[in-house]
Amino acid sequence: MTTLFVSDLHLDPSRPAITELFGRFLDGEARRADALYILGDLFEAWVGDDDPAETGAFVAGRLRALVDAGVPVSFIRGNRDFLLGAGYARRCGMRLLPDPAVVMLHGEPTLLLHGDLLCTDDVAYQQFRAQTRDPAWQARFLAQPLQARLAFAAQARAASQARHGELQANGMAEAITDVAPATVQAWFARYGVRRMIHGHTHRPAIHDEGHGNTRIVLGDWYEQGSLLRVDATGYALSTL
Repeated sequence: MTTLFVSDLHLDPSRPAITELFGRFLDGEARRADALYILGDLFEAWVGDDDPAETGAFVAGRLRALVDAGVPVSFIRGNRDFLLGAGYARRCGMRLLPDPAVVMLHGEPTLLLHGDLLCTDDVAYQQFRAQTRDPAWQARFLAQPLQARLAFAAQARAASQARHGELQANGMAEAITDVAPATVQAWFARYGVRRMIHGHTHRPAIHDEGHGNTRIVLGDWYEQGSLLRVDATGYALSTL
């Protein structure tokens, strides 16, 4: 049996074809898997489980059908959907995992994470991340009216895009927004594993990190699907 991994789908009403592709994947290949892991940024933005958007309802229905068909689904929150809560997870039938999490994958302990925690050279982002993961901040944010939360998310996306443009103009985007090699090595040592799987950077690749350690990076779903298949014989990255 094959275990499947996806991340960084960034599903959004402005890109309905990708949402439809994900739906076909859930109704097709995913039904033959032994498990599906979604490693964050399933949605372009998530401002609370009370958002009645059609994209969220569509995904919940497809994921629930997959789980009801006998395929367990696990989810790690990303930097775009860190507010996805237990209520929506119950609608989908999926299990929420901490970030990071160690799972046994075909006999191999494997570290799973969204990936933004590895980007420690991006100091400004790490400060923003620490603020928005604070339970008190989240409680205040979720207490606001839905329209106010949606407006905040739109402003945050615009600010992120502007900052990325500045980094590109300064020739710093590639280094700042990728993982920090020293942090990667430290996490391998901290968790005592030889395999790590993450997304976030949108740079799909399989990296030999030395000392027998392998780091697998999932791709995004902006133009096509990106999928990692893992079974007892090995692993392979591919596009849909």
